[in-house]
Amino acid sequence: MKPLYIIAAVRTPFARAGTSLASLDAVDLGKAAVSALLARSGIDPQRVDETIFGCVGQPANAQNIARVIALRAGLPESKPAMTVHRNCASGLEALTTAHARMCADQGDVFIVGGTESMSNMPLYFSRIAAQKFGSLGRVRSFTDKLGAVTAFRPADFSPVIGLKLGLTDPVVEMNMGDTAELIAREFKISRDEQDAFALRSHQRATAAAPALQHETTPLYVMGREVQPVLADNGIRTDSSMEKLAGLKPMFDREHGTVTAGNSSQITDGAVALLVASEEAMIRHDWHPIGRLVDYAYTGCDPRRMGLGPVRAMDAVLHRTGMKLDDMDIIEINEAFAAQVLAVRQCLKEPASARRAGLDEPLGDIPDEKLNPRGGSIALGHPVGATGARLVLTALDQLRESKTRRALVTLCIGGGQGGAAIFERV
Repeated sequence: MKPLYIIAAVRTPFARAGTSLASLDAVDLGKAAVSALLARSGIDPQRVDETIFGCVGQPANAQNIARVIALRAGLPESKPAMTVHRNCASGLEALTTAHARMCADQGDVFIVGGTESMSNMPLYFSRIAAQKFGSLGRVRSFTDKLGAVTAFRPADFSPVIGLKLGLTDPVVEMNMGDTAELIAREFKISRDEQDAFALRSHQRATAAAPALQHETTPLYVMGREVQPVLADNGIRTDSSMEKLAGLKPMFDREHGTVTAGNSSQITDGAVALLVASEEAMIRHDWHPIGRLVDYAYTGCDPRRMGLGPVRAMDAVLHRTGMKLDDMDIIEINEAFAAQVLAVRQCLKEPASARRAGLDEPLGDIPDEKLNPRGGSIALGHPVGATGARLVLTALDQLRESKTRRALVTLCIGGGQGGAAIFERV
């Protein structure tokens, strides 16, 4: 496959929704990441052929958010931009879309990434309330307006939570947490196992704090005073099995095992990567941090969307002729602890592999290779940005460890999986 090279990469700190980055919308976060990328790489913005960004909850006032981000970050107005959306894999989709456009001779230098402000996901009125507001806006006389106003009921002013809608699959009518509960039951993954994996994520992220700082650019949030945001704030350095055990199940209150503690955090953040063709890399004498080897997207049962990485990993490994053992770093997005544990089970156990759609297991993942810096349980999961964050984290770990290959994979809401292999250059 024609290689795509990653020249530079950076992200904002990730912050829990409603905390230090809540005053910034998805445009602000994306602009901050792209501006930092331009500054770090020193690239002339005129050399960028297109900006491609992932975002799941696009603000109503910034349709095609990639274009708004590009212009506000100083990219020339003559250079186009497009927004992509593949739920949790949107940030990875931005990168693989750039690869497809490069192969089609539609450019050879791209800025890609993802952004999400989950703090600013909107609240909606119900359809009935919207109709009543529409009627109120159409009438002209005082009498008619009074009649339209008296048609409202208190329930009409109870908002529909946009974030909750976005995390519910409309085909199978299941919240993403419900799909994790289903997987936990089917694969017999206990609450203790999930909590232990969550604790592992926080402990690894805590230990990797200096390395995580290398991934990020500081932000300075304007308010009454300038507030510096220098690091991810979702990592719980004092997490323990006892504290995690004290949390109540979120989705199945009576029999459930999935809690806020063993699930990914609702988070704000953005990631930006500069990518280029081999010809552009040579022409500009750039020194890349890695290259995209190959990638695959696959489908699965939406009710078991957490198993999406299994088929996607199988597909990309078969495409390249590689094996799981050839990977030095494996980043599996931690949407839920139960989901990652089920994926590992499907990779190594024949019966579980068949249930996930494989003919045979791919092999076990040594613990030291899986998410060495922790994952979304500790760092957070700004859905439009996470796919790009996994790429950045994987490549930075290859640099740090001086190893060769990384596999990045995610489950995707709606019943899909994405996987990509990268090599250090």
